[in-house]
Amino acid sequence: MTDPHSLERRRRAIHGWLLLSPALAMLSIFALYPSVATLVTSLWSRGTRRKPSEFVGLENYQFLFDDPTFWHVAWNNFLYAAVTIPASITLALVMALWANAKIPARSFIRTAYFTPTVLPMIAAANLWLFFFTPSFGILNQIGGAFGAAPVNWLGQPETALWSICVVTIWKEAGFFMIFYLAALQTIPPDLKEAADIEGASRWTYTRRIVLPLLMPTTVFILVNAMINSVKLIDHLFILTKGGPSDSTKLILYYIWENAFSYFDRPTAAAITTLVLGVLGALAAFQFLVLDRRTHYR
Repeated sequence: MTDPHSLERRRRAIHGWLLLSPALAMLSIFALYPSVATLVTSLWSRGTRRKPSEFVGLENYQFLFDDPTFWHVAWNNFLYAAVTIPASITLALVMALWANAKIPARSFIRTAYFTPTVLPMIAAANLWLFFFTPSFGILNQIGGAFGAAPVNWLGQPETALWSICVVTIWKEAGFFMIFYLAALQTIPPDLKEAADIEGASRWTYTRRIVLPLLMPTTVFILVNAMINSVKLIDHLFILTKGGPSDSTKLILYYIWENAFSYFDRPTAAAITTLVLGVLGALAAFQFLVLDRRTHYR
């Protein structure tokens, strides 16, 4: 006779797998299979009609490590991430704290903060192109009113990447603010009342109560910001196309350039594999270190 408890466990297992199967199928088709195919492609040479591709092992990776352009692009992306991630998160937190306070026209302020997020990437880039245009752009017009010389913001290596960082911070801060604002509204008001009774200042209340309670949201935003830092490409097409002198060329644009401009799919696949490896290491750091220091309840 079959154990009824065993039948119940089997029924629940089948039910669970049926619920997971749509997501598992989508994940396999659009994430796992492309990742494996990219890894396999990176181990083969670039093929032509006269010379078919052949297995070369890690030669594509060795070529990348010996290529100064790759390291230049990697440094650009590291600098871009190091600037945009903390700046956009900090600005988003400040904006959320202000938008959550009891101030006049609070709904208008929230809408104004979130407006850059809903703008299409191409439209936002064209808007900032009007700001950065040499001599006629708004920034140079404002600087000229104070006697400053015009600056070619996107046309010189010293300022081009910083200009791209400004556009990204402006675009992402409002998006991250929404998550912080939602998290702030879940904090019980009793905590603020208790802090006021104890005589805690606003800074002490924010530092000791608000920020720790926002830590899960911060971790979530941090992961999204890290992913966004390696997938910028729309703005570069409109603003700089990776120039001048590769000063604004970031990793995804470099992948696209190798794959579709130079038709070097193995090199593009090798770069993509390295990016996936770095993101995987950061994800492991998140789960093994940050999650253990984050209190979700």
